[in-house]
Amino acid sequence: MSALTDLSSYSAYPIVQAPMAGGASNPRLAAAVSGAGGLGFLAAGYKTSDAMYQEIRQLRDATSQPFGVNLFMPQPDTVDPSAVAVYAEQLAGEAAWYGTELGDPETGSDDAYDAKVAILLEDPVPMVSFTFGCPDRAVLDAFAKAGTCTVVTVTTPAEALAAQWAGADALCVQGVEAGGHQGTHRDDPQLDGSGLGLLSLITQVREAVQLPMIAAGGLMRGEQIAAVLAAGASAAALGTAFLVCPESGASALHKRALTDPVYARTELTRAFSGRPARGLLNRFVREHGRYAPAGYPQVHHLTQPVRRAAAGLGDPQGMALWAGQGHRLARELSAGALVETLAAEQRAAQEARA
Repeated sequence: MSALTDLSSYSAYPIVQAPMAGGASNPRLAAAVSGAGGLGFLAAGYKTSDAMYQEIRQLRDATSQPFGVNLFMPQPDTVDPSAVAVYAEQLAGEAAWYGTELGDPETGSDDAYDAKVAILLEDPVPMVSFTFGCPDRAVLDAFAKAGTCTVVTVTTPAEALAAQWAGADALCVQGVEAGGHQGTHRDDPQLDGSGLGLLSLITQVREAVQLPMIAAGGLMRGEQIAAVLAAGASAAALGTAFLVCPESGASALHKRALTDPVYARTELTRAFSGRPARGLLNRFVREHGRYAPAGYPQVHHLTQPVRRAAAGLGDPQGMALWAGQGHRLARELSAGALVETLAAEQRAAQEARA
């Protein structure tokens, strides 16, 4: 099985639970989504290769339905260490306030990519997606030989063309409305703020390449799923919508913040990781976002102890509260009930248009 043209081979509904690195996506959530007729995803980012393998084992024990695993691509060594050092000086007060130390920015930039690929080729899963770049043809061909469908996250038509040329089976087309990190293949600070909205991006990508698309970016309702399907997508990926589910591994602070009127809007910021990522506008973003350098994953490693300390103290103002633009539409449903609700809303919207 190596094509996404017939999504029913993977799930009853065209609903994908987006992989959310950092703990939100876990085997329990993915199993609940896949079991309800959607396609659950594990997020391997920020995990060791063994931790990824153990989560895959847990998920297989919990469901016999198809699922996916998301990998972060290794990042080029283009970060200016002096810029990261200056940012560290600015954050010294944050570390002191939360009673911790800043992290080591040179912890690593490849996210154990090669080891994770080796495990997934030796013990294949139905689907593997890639973020922050596109694998070379040899890797994608190896997954095709293993029977794994490959999906590359893209944010522009040019990235979609590169993924098609490399041999990807499908694309995750990510609009600027999406919560969490923008999955751009190259992090260029000069392009900050120039991201495309999802519907415009779907149309441009559809006219540029022949690959099936999973649409992602601010989707929270079945009517929106129907809209992106009508625009040419084969499925819709939702992340923020699943964050508040009881099966999600997101912290209680994060879940409450999504619908808390204190957090009126989201913003793309480099404050926590050095890469543009959409989250709720809190004190940390307001005070540090404008000064954060382009430095991923160095800034991520630098701020990690501060974020953990803030969470431990129950202070969401110092946490990375990733969220898409539709976060206020979050519903506290079980993952299975949410999948069924979204599917019913999607069908009703499509019938109304017929």
